[in-house]
Amino acid sequence: MFSRISSILQQAVEALAPSLPLQEDFVYHWKAITHYYIETTDDKAPVTDTNIPSHLEQMLDILVQEENERESGETGPCMEYLLHHKVLETLYTLGKADCPPGMKQQVLMFYTKLLGRIKQPLLPHINVHRPVQKLIRLCGEVLANPTENEEIQFLCIVCAKLKQDPYLVNFFLENSLGGLGGNVEVPANDTGQSPPPPDPSVGAEADGTLNVSGANASGSSTDDGADSGVSANHVQQDYNLVNSLLNLTKSPDGRIAVKACEGLMLLVSLPEPAAAKCLTQNTSLCELLTDRLTSLYRALPQSIDPLDIETVEGINWGLDSYSVKEDASAFPGKRALISFLSWFDYCDQLIKEAQRMAAATMARSVRERFLIGVIEPQLMQTSEIGILTATSLLHRIVRQVTSDALLEQIVCFLLGEDRDPETLSRIQKIPLRHRLIEHCNHISESISIMTLRLFEHLLQKPNEHILYNLVLRNLEERNYTEYKPPCPEDKDIVENGQIAGAVDLEEDPIFTDMSPENTLSKEWLSSSPPVTPDHQKNDGKTEVHKIVNSFLCLVPDEAKSSYHVEGTGYDTYLRDAHRQFRDYCAICLRWDWPGSAKAIEKCNLEAPFFEGHFLKVLFDRMGRILDQPYDVNLQVTSVLSKLSLFPHPHIHEFLLDPYVNLAPGCRSLFSVIVRVVGDLMVRIQRIPDFTPKLLLVRKRLLGLEPDGPIVDHMTLLEGVIVLEEFCKELAAIAFVKYHSSTTP
Repeated sequence: MFSRISSILQQAVEALAPSLPLQEDFVYHWKAITHYYIETTDDKAPVTDTNIPSHLEQMLDILVQEENERESGETGPCMEYLLHHKVLETLYTLGKADCPPGMKQQVLMFYTKLLGRIKQPLLPHINVHRPVQKLIRLCGEVLANPTENEEIQFLCIVCAKLKQDPYLVNFFLENSLGGLGGNVEVPANDTGQSPPPPDPSVGAEADGTLNVSGANASGSSTDDGADSGVSANHVQQDYNLVNSLLNLTKSPDGRIAVKACEGLMLLVSLPEPAAAKCLTQNTSLCELLTDRLTSLYRALPQSIDPLDIETVEGINWGLDSYSVKEDASAFPGKRALISFLSWFDYCDQLIKEAQRMAAATMARSVRERFLIGVIEPQLMQTSEIGILTATSLLHRIVRQVTSDALLEQIVCFLLGEDRDPETLSRIQKIPLRHRLIEHCNHISESISIMTLRLFEHLLQKPNEHILYNLVLRNLEERNYTEYKPPCPEDKDIVENGQIAGAVDLEEDPIFTDMSPENTLSKEWLSSSPPVTPDHQKNDGKTEVHKIVNSFLCLVPDEAKSSYHVEGTGYDTYLRDAHRQFRDYCAICLRWDWPGSAKAIEKCNLEAPFFEGHFLKVLFDRMGRILDQPYDVNLQVTSVLSKLSLFPHPHIHEFLLDPYVNLAPGCRSLFSVIVRVVGDLMVRIQRIPDFTPKLLLVRKRLLGLEPDGPIVDHMTLLEGVIVLEEFCKELAAIAFVKYHSSTTP
């Protein structure tokens, strides 16, 4: 009570007293603080019952006023006094002792306001950065501490200052054998004499000297350690600014944790190599990122609906809002799922912002400690529910990732780093890659669809190794082609109604039981326009209208249903193809792909051709389009159309050129579809009212007809519809790619 009255009287006196020169005023307030420790008899009273907060605020105001009145960058006498008399060192010691109670909070606030309100650079001064460094060590020591809010504000202002002047971070890399200096005391009288030897308590000596926390005049300290003099190049360095922030990311107060994450985001982006190395090698940052990913992943339910994983919103590490009412009515595990994906988002953004070396190290840690240690066993298990959940989560991760360094590690985790051409005997070289590709052909439709979707989104990521590993390395030598020297008499013609390079259907087992009256005399094949002698232009590209018509005419009229329904024509695919092709070209610009196919004379055509495990599974799936569920067919054709969009000449030739002269035993996408159509022609003859049923199924799929009785041969009819649409899509892609290549 008496302390509070005394404080009020003191403030009144100060208000009525004549104004002093700034330096005298500054020294007066500082002496008032130091005299408190000499005169007080009650060190248990909280600091808010004293004049200390008011004096500290006055000191700050004076320093700001002094700076505003002087030339930019010029240090005034008040600031000189603060630096020369090591005011910050003394305040640090008082804050550490928390004497009087609450002093630590006041010191943190003073440091924060000083660094934030003073424009001139303070951190380069040893009598600033040394006490700042030691105060940093006090932050995050105890979670849910009453001073957590002040601690995080202080740490974040230090981070902001380092962001402005990154080289200053070197002041905060500490020799692990000792600190960067120690505590000091400030004379409590006006003589400026040195204090007596260290005393472990806070109090006054006989001569009026203020002694704090056992500090001595030399600036060394018994409790914080002194500068050992050992070169930091020979010992491990500590990065206490990072360690304190890491501790505060675990705060139960979400606002504190987010601010700590923001501070780390600033620090990892600093370009100083020494800081990046120290951050990743001498702190627990990598462990924190991956261990939290692991714990949040393990907290997820064993089974989550893939659609929920796909559609859940609110994934933003800084805005992880929590609504008890909303989450209670949501699907089980929603809160755990959002927490996991939000933390992954933070890891991704942190790596994206980080200095190059730090980013690579953190991303590698995520791969080794989380992807390999946690995700891979989930993908390799035998439980279908477990595989589906793990694949769905992996798919969401692939969709979400934006940092190049983390994407690279995810790609290497999934596909391996091998770039040699695949062979049948080596497709199991990377067990996880092999297992995932096999999952595209899984007995479970859900697993097949989800794995195909994973690959579809993987293909759209800006990483050249994905497409090279899955497809291009097997097409480099163009040994799927059979080279025939050009001959004027037979160059690029259709012989006996057979498109050059297409599969000979007469020798296909599918056609062995076809009676002459049921054979369509290959009219459906010859409806593709014959190849004229000039179809191969100088740039090696087939005349586009012939390619387009080849795909559009593959499905015979009796198996087409789109022309009965408005808005389902070929032209509807052109707009999408144009937009998507532009996007894919933007992705591939930096990959230095060739503009034309490798010269056939330089290709090793004698080497046995294997399309690769990925294309093999896709082609096998495509070959069964008439016998597979509708959703599976949609996903298979979607992946193949995405592949076709890539502007690489070998991909274009292998997937989009019907006239490529295939080597014996080889197949292309066009030849696979030819075989499917041949099979379809056999089956059509055995289904009564085929065309009306086909049209009915199309209208039901489009929602133009209500569901009714089950239609016979539903799977086949749906497959025919997907096949027709896929051929139109391939025709549109071929047209857009050709048009793009001929337009400057």
